[in-house]
Amino acid sequence: MKVEIWPEVTCPWCGLGNHRVDRAVERFEHSDRVEVVHRSFPLGTGFPAGRTVGVREVLLSKYGISGAEAEAATGQLETLAASEGLSPYRVLDNVVGDTGQAHEFLAHASVQGKNREAWDAIFRTYFGRAEPVFALDDLLGLSDELGLDPDLTRQVLTERRYRAQVQDDARRARQLGATGAPFIVVDGRYGVPGAQDSDTLLDLLRTAWDETHPVVLDPAGDAPACGPDGCAVPARP
Repeated sequence: MKVEIWPEVTCPWCGLGNHRVDRAVERFEHSDRVEVVHRSFPLGTGFPAGRTVGVREVLLSKYGISGAEAEAATGQLETLAASEGLSPYRVLDNVVGDTGQAHEFLAHASVQGKNREAWDAIFRTYFGRAEPVFALDDLLGLSDELGLDPDLTRQVLTERRYRAQVQDDARRARQLGATGAPFIVVDGRYGVPGAQDSDTLLDLLRTAWDETHPVVLDPAGDAPACGPDGCAVPARP
């Protein structure tokens, strides 16, 4: 069974949603039969290339949120993340920027067999350490952490080799009905918007599994059972 998740790198609900997917899969009875695949859903491409902006500044300019209100809004999310095992999880004291190159790096890492490791690493770097993940040097540092060839990574990012693939990922998410991130699809049939809690995701995994793996009864079985006409009385020895 496949679970696909479309996150945005700098979306705090996406980092939490990614964590919740992992927890749900870990608790799932057939976790060894589940493949989790991350796709790209870049929403942060409106920032000038090579420039980052503080989250505080973005909250003020885009949403009119500042001061204590910003502290409260992000603090609640940070506390929620900590309660679910993500600590530290730094939102307010972070920066945002154009995420296009970060998604292209993630696409490259995925082709190298590092899909899940790369996404975990970029969320850990960005939210766990509040370090930027936008510039080429930032991404080359992640390349080293993942054991990728630094020269090849530099080449594919410089050539924008995976730009079309990232755009295709985003286009597919919208075709499936996604209007924001994260967006999760279970077994190609169930689309789930937002960072659903792990209990909800676990229930969905079980539902999808049961629909495609019906219980098969053994016709030769002779254990006592009850049917529509009542319960059979065991034969006397």
